[in-house]
Amino acid sequence: MAMHRGRGRRGRLVAPALALALVGLTGCGGDDSAAGGGAKAAACEPSKEPVKLEYWSWVPGMEKAVAAWNAKNPRIQVKVKTTPAGNAGTYQNLSNALKAKKAPDLAQVEYDSLASFRLKEGLRDIARCDGVAAAKSTFVDWTWSQATFGADGKDGVWAVPQDTGPMALFYRKDVFDKLGLAAPTTWAEYEAAARKIKADAPGRYVTHFSQTDPNWFTGLLWQNGAGMFDRQGDTWKVTVDRPESRKVATYWQRLIDDKLVATDLQGFSPALYKAWSDGEVVTWIGAAWGYSTIRDNAAATAGKWAVAPMPQWDKGDKAAGNWGGSTTVVTAGAEHPYEASRFALWLNSDPEALEILNREGGLYPAAKAGLKLPALQQPVDFYGKQKIFDVFAEASGNVDTDFTWGPTMTDTYRFLSDGTSAAISGNGTLGDALRTADAKSVESLRKQSLDVTD
Repeated sequence: MAMHRGRGRRGRLVAPALALALVGLTGCGGDDSAAGGGAKAAACEPSKEPVKLEYWSWVPGMEKAVAAWNAKNPRIQVKVKTTPAGNAGTYQNLSNALKAKKAPDLAQVEYDSLASFRLKEGLRDIARCDGVAAAKSTFVDWTWSQATFGADGKDGVWAVPQDTGPMALFYRKDVFDKLGLAAPTTWAEYEAAARKIKADAPGRYVTHFSQTDPNWFTGLLWQNGAGMFDRQGDTWKVTVDRPESRKVATYWQRLIDDKLVATDLQGFSPALYKAWSDGEVVTWIGAAWGYSTIRDNAAATAGKWAVAPMPQWDKGDKAAGNWGGSTTVVTAGAEHPYEASRFALWLNSDPEALEILNREGGLYPAAKAGLKLPALQQPVDFYGKQKIFDVFAEASGNVDTDFTWGPTMTDTYRFLSDGTSAAISGNGTLGDALRTADAKSVESLRKQSLDVTD
């Protein structure tokens, strides 16, 4: 899957803040650059000769989608290279390839890493490549906002959205039913359920709180409108520690202190899968792509799980967080951005491609048409024949489009992870983790010679 828990999830970059404004000089724009970018329109014209493109991706089964494209487009042939997921190797290899001017034409990059690669001047602005700007309405609104660094797209188009991770609540319906509990609609109800679950079986937990998934915790912050960064022009403001974030941290710290959540289980681990199978952990606030994680790793619990919307901070609200998801970028050194952008659009919006990527790679598409794939309309046997993707489709439409990633997210995630680990071991709190991550993120941005305001 394209995120998948950031799976796999950067040396000092001496780049002036102005780079964020000038990086578009390598893009496919019109000849209207006041900064002297040259005749950019020519850079996005179709090639008169057959074109061969290279694409790096870690999505399982991607080669089948590429084969479908190649069969229909003999003049634009794509070779896919299977790479490690994100920070497990792809990003470092891509950074090195960009420096050596040996980068592929296209690459898979997660939403939270786009700003970093833009800062490295590794992405092309494909806003004026044929069909790209018009594709805005093709994709779920918030994903286009992430790929353009703004809802209106005036900042350029730096990627084509691929998949998403709208979040919902996976829960053991059999356990909840036995205790007379309905699916919690608010976080207060979720906590009350946690206490009842613990009282009934002291060795059972409502969920686990992982030390190694700061991007999961970010999804919880996202739901509460707690953006971690703001940007005005070339100036950044770090907002990791803000009232909305503290509210989330205080809530989960209480559950940790009262031993209502398991703190010795890491995400995507055999121990967690066993806890699911044994009924030791009975909920997971997870993403759409996570439906197969439970299905494939706790097979004995088939028919016992259900999916409900994320609990809300205020009754009646419908906010959702997002955990994961990727884009397809055209790299700065690509010689054929027109053809590359055509492939990127097809890959992420064509019904045939979407069906292949969902079937083979488990992707939950960012394209609106993808949400209507037959496979996403059917009841899912493992979840008691519930049409679980109806829940995720609704969640996808309730993700805040204004959430902004910073240009040094790997550093911020590391700071947050270190603080979370300390809090879980009793050396501080999640509130401390936010404050420390905030301060260190400011320092990290300043080390990159970026403008940062208090």
